[in-house]
Amino acid sequence: MNRSLPIWITKLDNEDIEFIKNFVLHSGSFKNLAKYYDVSYPTIKSKTNNVIEKIKMFDLQQEDSFISLIKSMSLDDKISLEDAKILIKYYMDEKENYDE
Repeated sequence: MNRSLPIWITKLDNEDIEFIKNFVLHSGSFKNLAKYYDVSYPTIKSKTNNVIEKIKMFDLQQEDSFISLIKSMSLDDKISLEDAKILIKYYMDEKENYDE
């Protein structure tokens, strides 16, 4: 079976993919994952939230060039994920208001 990968997984860096792999191998247990990485539970929670936010951003079905630019800037660590989300939300709200 030759399935193409979802776009979001092809955009994640190797560290994020490895984290997802370990998350699955540790049955989604933050406690076990914290032991594996030898870090605190809140650190694992933060990393998980960061990966979730990246996936959400990639999963946006918008092909708008401005949104693509913001996503790229976030992926290249030129702006934070939080700032990218704020900019995209503001842009989408303005665009919706303009279309009305």
